[in-house]
Amino acid sequence: MITLEKNKIIKSLQDLPEETTIEDAMERLYLLTKIEKGIKQADEGKCISHEDAKKKMKKWLK
Repeated sequence: MITLEKNKIIKSLQDLPEETTIEDAMERLYLLTKIEKGIKQADEGKCISHEDAKKKMKKWLK
């Protein structure tokens, strides 16, 4: 599981509008977690080329 640093979580929540919902906060934290996970995977070489991604998308969108 990817974890966010406490400071990143606090900063993200502080950046939300004053009038926000718990769901909005949860979505933002979930998005940040997914981004962190993607960066970690890319750093570890666990990614596919743009060309391979286009080929996969072409199959899915038929």
